[in-house]
Amino acid sequence: MKLVILDRDGVINEDSAEYIKSPEEFVPISGSIEAIARLKQAGYTVVIASNQSGLARKLFTLSTLHAIHQKLHDCLQPHGVKLDGIFFCPHGPDDACQCRKPKPGLLQDIASRFHHDLHDVPVVGDALRDIQAARAVGARPVLVLTGKGRETSKRREQLADVPVYRNLSHYVEALLAG
Repeated sequence: MKLVILDRDGVINEDSAEYIKSPEEFVPISGSIEAIARLKQAGYTVVIASNQSGLARKLFTLSTLHAIHQKLHDCLQPHGVKLDGIFFCPHGPDDACQCRKPKPGLLQDIASRFHHDLHDVPVVGDALRDIQAARAVGARPVLVLTGKGRETSKRREQLADVPVYRNLSHYVEALLAG
């Protein structure tokens, strides 16, 4: 199985310091939906791993989060593809859970669910915590410059050997070119 793990906010959709709290606030980054479709059409299993502390902060409900994810599914539907899974951490930064990135719990859950070793599996993110979580499980971190990516890219000392791409579409193009 060929597996790719994507962060959500800032990689697939525009990010917001105020959180994505409704389906209306979920706005795909140009080319990201098509990039996911290309991955799926190339035979990849595509999974999302996302911190969603807005739940713990009571900024939105679980049913609202499901509606946001339904909008993502609806965006993919015209391309004839579906995500293979959406994994999220509902906890806040002070909850001491193991699933909030940079902790590896979400990625370990994905490995367990798909019975797949994460060694060298691409984990595409826009924040240092995505890179750290990928490294913690032996996956291959990839940074995109969308979302928090431009700011994250300034931390070069913590990004040694991490490839950097303009956006998800450019990463997928390079991955599929082999």
